[in-house]
Amino acid sequence: MNTPPPADTPPHPDHDTPRDLVGIGIGPSNLSLAALAHPLAELDTVFYEQRPRFDWHPGLLIDGARVQVPFLADLTTLADPTSPWTFLNYLKTHHRLYPFYFAERFHTQRAEYDTYCRWVADHLPGLHFRHQVDAVRWNPERDVFEVDFTQLDTDGEAEALGRTYTKNVVLGIGTEPHIPDPLRPLVDAPGVPVLHADDYLAHRDTLLAAGHVTVVGSGQSGAEVFLDLLRHRPAGREQLHWIGRTEAFAPMEYSKLGLEHFTPDYTRYFHALAEPVRDRLAAAQWQLHKGIDAGTLAAIHDELYHRTLHGGWPDTVLTPGVHVRTAGRISTTKIELHLEHTQQNTRSRLTTDAVVLATGHHERPLDRILAGLDPYMRRDNSERPRIDTHFRLVLDPSVTDAGCNVYVQNAERHTHGVGAPDLGLAAWRSATILNTLTGKDNYPLPTRTAFTTFGLEQRQPQIPPARQPRTLTPLRDGI
Repeated sequence: MNTPPPADTPPHPDHDTPRDLVGIGIGPSNLSLAALAHPLAELDTVFYEQRPRFDWHPGLLIDGARVQVPFLADLTTLADPTSPWTFLNYLKTHHRLYPFYFAERFHTQRAEYDTYCRWVADHLPGLHFRHQVDAVRWNPERDVFEVDFTQLDTDGEAEALGRTYTKNVVLGIGTEPHIPDPLRPLVDAPGVPVLHADDYLAHRDTLLAAGHVTVVGSGQSGAEVFLDLLRHRPAGREQLHWIGRTEAFAPMEYSKLGLEHFTPDYTRYFHALAEPVRDRLAAAQWQLHKGIDAGTLAAIHDELYHRTLHGGWPDTVLTPGVHVRTAGRISTTKIELHLEHTQQNTRSRLTTDAVVLATGHHERPLDRILAGLDPYMRRDNSERPRIDTHFRLVLDPSVTDAGCNVYVQNAERHTHGVGAPDLGLAAWRSATILNTLTGKDNYPLPTRTAFTTFGLEQRQPQIPPARQPRTLTPLRDGI
């Protein structure tokens, strides 16, 4: 199937007529939803994004870094393998299917995934970049949501204001970099580079030229940044320090049964648990999604080992179980980190010339954009939005009885578990949202997806019937 030609969004027939769906944010989650919504001609949809184009963590598109899910976890395949927006069709369109076939790579490079998503974003209609959504409100007189937005010019300045009406909203505003409080004052200050890993490639040359560099964070991005710096620093003069809060530079759980935590089966199981149990599980399951790919750990060890071949050890320090208590500048060119080792209960100081914060991401808070819906929202004991199994915010019946809902993507970890940000569940979640919104089985979804039964309620395995041998038609005499 070839790529559909680029298309402009047809003008809305009546600006006062509510749309079926307005998407806020165009990251992988909402891009998946837009791709699966595209063939549903009865749906009037539009998606807004304040950035000028699709970008997926551009600062971490390091050469060789791979996506940690198989290429089948693209925008549509796990819901509709025949979609024109699959990764395989992207390869076919670019005449790269045979090279990919012979490369035998189940996991693609991160930069290629970014390029694939941008190809989809460039060809799908109904995506509006440089549109910043300012507020979402409920209009009880018309039984619709009002979505206010600002259209931005090429410099990111306000160019025009707009409003659209819709029966449904889907929030896919993603995550934002997490900066630990002790280091927050240093990030925005001029002088010594202190930056989040999201900005790594933009400042890579500065970091390679720095004397001593410290990487903070023991997850995948920390490992990738440390490895890239290590490979480009002279042997014996690496001057690299890598620290993290976890008790070890631990591999990500990647066993076959362990991966079943990223299935719809586990998502449904997790959602049905009591809120305190879910909160305990979310904290305990860090190694399912915050560990380091075993291949990356092996590459780091190989690089370090290679530097011992001619005698001596590389000038590197790798210390897990450490957190930064406080930090400050001690001159115009130095930073001092005050460290604490949690197991030894010891403290020390580290002077460095640059810091890369590979400290992960947090879900962007919904409160600002949904302030106008606060009277209608239902919250849990921790004041977080309640979200039902179909990824809908639990709102007052005066809203939902009118057939209007707010859906969320990658903002439901507290209700749906570790799979919320996982790319492998994006297509299933998008299909669930579209099936729920339309009341039709547009994308038939499997009833069972894991061999593990996550609880004592047993279900009959969904085993296909044995194939029956074909009955041969006996030949007639004389033929």
